[in-house]
Amino acid sequence: MEIILKENVEGLGNIGDLIKVKAGYARNYLVPRGLAVEANTKNIKEFEHHKRQMEYKAQRLLQGSQELKGRIEKVTCVFAQRAGEEGKLFGSVTASEIAEKLSEAGIEIDRKKIQLDEPIKTLGDHQVPLRLPAGVSATIKVQVVAAE
Repeated sequence: MEIILKENVEGLGNIGDLIKVKAGYARNYLVPRGLAVEANTKNIKEFEHHKRQMEYKAQRLLQGSQELKGRIEKVTCVFAQRAGEEGKLFGSVTASEIAEKLSEAGIEIDRKKIQLDEPIKTLGDHQVPLRLPAGVSATIKVQVVAAE
């Protein structure tokens, strides 16, 4: 019996694979659990249509992320912080402060997307990675200067 997988099944295949399995396995296990559907002409056409829609949405998301990446990489976030003699800050620059500066520049980013391992505690220029949708990565330029 031929089936179309609706979910990833360990040892069998991935979503959208058209595979041949024994009829009992499909009827008694895969179909009742919603892991697969029978591969008749209606289901194949429906799945191909759904697949085209998902590819189109993924393409639009990728284009939007690339555009956002270009806008982000043009921006430099400048923070004026009080610092000690050796260039260590009395406070720190956190991901939420960076997200706030980006929103002031007109770019709305969730602070959880900013991949800052630990807050910035030194003066100077820093490169902070940012995770965008569709697997796109961007880098934010953060400049920390001493406040007067």
